[in-house]
Amino acid sequence: MLLPIAALLVGCSQIEDTAGQVVEDTVSEVTSAAASEVQAQICTLVEDGLAGLEDKELLGSLVSAAETAGVTTEITEPLARIAEAGDEVPSESVNDLQEACEAPSS
Repeated sequence: MLLPIAALLVGCSQIEDTAGQVVEDTVSEVTSAAASEVQAQICTLVEDGLAGLEDKELLGSLVSAAETAGVTTEITEPLARIAEAGDEVPSESVNDLQEACEAPSS
């Protein structure tokens, strides 16, 4: 028994759509996991509210990773301000990070 060509094409199209959705879902899950991991690292560094120069360097090194991973601007903006600061760690930015870390995830 031969299947009509149209039925084969529809079947192939459905397989392609399903495969595409699986890839999109997987990429979304990986991206979300990366964002969560980077955010957890950032939040751990500011948890006690004391960020010294060593913490500042570590936080500064996470700016690009946070932005690439899609971490929220509530985290990345104060993080960038800390990274751009001179020798002083801006306490307001540390406080902003703490608040963002304590806020429930959306």
